[in-house]
Amino acid sequence: MLRTRAWIAAMLALVLTLSPAAAGADQTGTPGTGDNGAKLHNSNWETGETKPQDPYYFEVLDGWIKSGAGTSHNASFTLPGSRLSGKSDKANVTVAPYDGKSDVMVWSAQGDEWIEYEFNVDQGGLYNIALSYHPFVDASHRKPISWNVTLDDKNPFLESKSVQLYRQWKDQLPARIDDNGDEIRPMATDISGWLNDAFRDSGGAYEDPLLWNLTPGKHKLRLSGSDPVAIESITFRAPAKVEDYKTYRSSQPSTAASTNAAPIVIEAEQVQWKNDSSIPLTYDNDIASVPYVRGKITYNTIDGQRWSKGNQEVSWSFEVPEDGYYKIGMRAQQSFLSNRSSFRSIAINGKTPFSELKAYRFLYATGWKGITLEDDQGQPYEFYLKKGTNTLSMRVTQAPLKPTIVELEKGIAGLKKLAADLKALTGGVDDKNRTWDIEKDLPGFIDELKGLSDNLDGVRSRLETVNGRPDAVSQGIVTINQDIRSLLKDANEIPYEASRLVTMQGKIGDLIQQLSSQPLQLDRIMVVPVQQSFPRMEATLTQKIQGAFINFFYSFMPKENLNKVQDDVLNVWVLRGRDYVNLLQDMANESFTPKTGIKVKVNLLPDAGLLVLMNAAGIAPDVALGLGQDLPFEYALRNGIYDLKQFPDFDTIYKRFAPGSWTPFYYNDGYYGVPETQTFQMMYYRKDILQNLGLKVPDTWDELYKMLPVIQQNGMNITPVGHIPFFMQNGADYFAEDGSRTAIGSEKGFDAFKKWTDLYNKYAVDRSLSSFYQHFRDGTIPMGIADLSMYIELTVAAPELNGWWGVAPVPGVKQDNGTVARWIGGGMQSSAIFKQTKKPNESWEFLKWWTSAEVQEKYGTDLETLNGVSFRWNTSNIDAFAKLPWKEDDLKAIMEQWRWFREIPNVPGSYFMERELQNAWNRTVVDGMNYRTSLETAIVDIDREIQRKMQEFHFINENGEVVRSLNLPKITQPWEGVDKYVKK
Repeated sequence: MLRTRAWIAAMLALVLTLSPAAAGADQTGTPGTGDNGAKLHNSNWETGETKPQDPYYFEVLDGWIKSGAGTSHNASFTLPGSRLSGKSDKANVTVAPYDGKSDVMVWSAQGDEWIEYEFNVDQGGLYNIALSYHPFVDASHRKPISWNVTLDDKNPFLESKSVQLYRQWKDQLPARIDDNGDEIRPMATDISGWLNDAFRDSGGAYEDPLLWNLTPGKHKLRLSGSDPVAIESITFRAPAKVEDYKTYRSSQPSTAASTNAAPIVIEAEQVQWKNDSSIPLTYDNDIASVPYVRGKITYNTIDGQRWSKGNQEVSWSFEVPEDGYYKIGMRAQQSFLSNRSSFRSIAINGKTPFSELKAYRFLYATGWKGITLEDDQGQPYEFYLKKGTNTLSMRVTQAPLKPTIVELEKGIAGLKKLAADLKALTGGVDDKNRTWDIEKDLPGFIDELKGLSDNLDGVRSRLETVNGRPDAVSQGIVTINQDIRSLLKDANEIPYEASRLVTMQGKIGDLIQQLSSQPLQLDRIMVVPVQQSFPRMEATLTQKIQGAFINFFYSFMPKENLNKVQDDVLNVWVLRGRDYVNLLQDMANESFTPKTGIKVKVNLLPDAGLLVLMNAAGIAPDVALGLGQDLPFEYALRNGIYDLKQFPDFDTIYKRFAPGSWTPFYYNDGYYGVPETQTFQMMYYRKDILQNLGLKVPDTWDELYKMLPVIQQNGMNITPVGHIPFFMQNGADYFAEDGSRTAIGSEKGFDAFKKWTDLYNKYAVDRSLSSFYQHFRDGTIPMGIADLSMYIELTVAAPELNGWWGVAPVPGVKQDNGTVARWIGGGMQSSAIFKQTKKPNESWEFLKWWTSAEVQEKYGTDLETLNGVSFRWNTSNIDAFAKLPWKEDDLKAIMEQWRWFREIPNVPGSYFMERELQNAWNRTVVDGMNYRTSLETAIVDIDREIQRKMQEFHFINENGEVVRSLNLPKITQPWEGVDKYVKK
């Protein structure tokens, strides 16, 4: 029966794929609306233009060079930024003065826009493209300028889809001191002025700036993006030649540095500028780290774990006393990834002096080491420096690892093809009664699998050469090869173990992620005349013993003494990291205390479990922040938390947030927590892939179902989807209004469960997915549902997709009145006031201040400036959320989904719901049990646990009769608070 169903589905998919109407294209191949039901809900979420899959830059460059394009020319020409030849309809472009320069192009981009320049080339060849530019400097713009660059209406290579121009940041030093005598991590200030830089790939995968092949004649350059910038000029020029060290040394003067010149010591934390605000300073307690203060946090080094992404650059300036030759050393730590080398591109006075420094290797070593920049024979490089101010810059590069990463990506592609071949052979059915002869049934499969194994072995060998030794990644490749060989031992059993091919794809994806990190921590940099020895850069044995003893002693003196609750201040405990705590304390000191007169002490709560234990011991804060959304309910059950509804102005605060975000905090006619942050489940989609398939973003589930055969016939699929949208959007409740039992046993509940399981049984959506990010990035999952963490991950880690993906509200169910219900939650963090507080009114004033739009916006802005985009503060306050640096179209999509935000309410024993629903899904999807029988089994188990807990908390008596009703709130209408941002 299952095989028949799979065969019918495959035939249907084939028919739909071969039908121009089903693919939504007319006879000319132009994408149309078709009749696939996948109509776009809102023009803000339209897909982009059709683009072919692009090759990598190194592949294209090799082809250009072989065809005769060269770099030996000396041609150079400059285009004024103001001389545009075209722009998009909505491009906000003017020619005006900007920061001291007149007649420059001021591009105040607000959404996806583009500008164009036309120019003539007299001498053909390979050119760098460099810009004189000025990023907009304000609180709403902090990330690099990111563009999709096309030449003559085409992306010449994949990396041209995401070219970045960077800002310059400087830490506000000296660092301020908190009440414990510890330094507060300094905030970085955007010091960007007019900058000049050449186009580079955003991932730092190449040693040199990108080259562009320009033939004689007329050309057109298009820059597409959403980042505001002023452009003075665009210069096309031949790339600068960088010779090897021997040539560099022989070309320098013969003058020797004076032996009397004192060593120059640069504190690494004292940077001249850095191109990413999220390269932070960090505290290191090694006794030889400078400065070192016993028992106190001192930000004395560059954070190696966060200075690890491609193109992150740090620059220092130093004064040279006289002309001469100097050698450079540094006190560094490179022990973050076992046996892994890290690479840096090193420049002196803005230029790489010789080729050996384009990707200098820092070998793995435990602890702090004194590292000298030297050749393969251990001889220090000699740098000729002139008297006066000089600069040293170090930029993260992945160039030596790029070929390995590409080969691993090809390995993933090979495994996907083999997995697809197996699925076509078996129909996706694991029939244990079927006997296979894999060589006859699937000719060439074994050879391809063996070839893939051989290629991976070659990749491992080359990686070990580049790295200098075996490491976790090379060992991971060995493990994958062992998996392949175990499959090949009995090839006819492979169709029964097709899932292992998918698992291996995930493993390779993890290895690629590991290779993208290049950590290096720095304490001091030393520039020393070549005749002199470096000052000591490592602690002596005596110092190490002394430091170990000191650190051990101070480990018994915690910074946060939570058991000493101060009576004269408002005690706030925060279940987040140190940076969150320090920033909140600063803001409270600056604005809350002067306004209210209420002193606040913010403490770091390292573990939620401590909150439970200390509350049981009679020690509790006045206010706790960063709590999970279910924790306030658990405390409310036990009378340990304050009912916020008791405050007379609670209704005013209630209106700040979506009604559906309050439901988890409801208990016994009261509300016991305040929404703090929340995330959203959104539909992510690849614009280019959907357009190539003639599809558009689905508005409803029915439209999605009609799209699936087309997507699947092209070897792709969508993400697995959880149960919440199917239950909520189809009007099924999870719990009875009195809270005494589950409500999923209604007809609407059974219908919702069937729709959920049909997504896998009937529409062949994959049951699991190793990594949505990886599959979305390579295009095998062009559409799926995920929360906002996926948005940040794509923004930060997939720059090559810039402009080629978007977000839309999740598909919904059309109602009788024509609206589409998109109910779904996402998860929250919350704030609460503890029952033991002696300052309930002061605590409430603090929560009102903390959750206000002004405070939430400033907190989110400062947090992102300090730590980067990956720390985006997803505040529950919609007015603050709207002012954070979202792309305009993406913000509209998120706001539309916010209208339908609703979380599941809590009842005693509700923790059983998720587990038993998943068990029911397994029985129906994996084991083939009838959906109704399976859900009925789950209902019995859920009700048994709920009634046990309801009886424990005296809502049900010994006879099973309800004596107190929970009166659960029901949210049936979308939130009108979104209307000012998105029209219905």
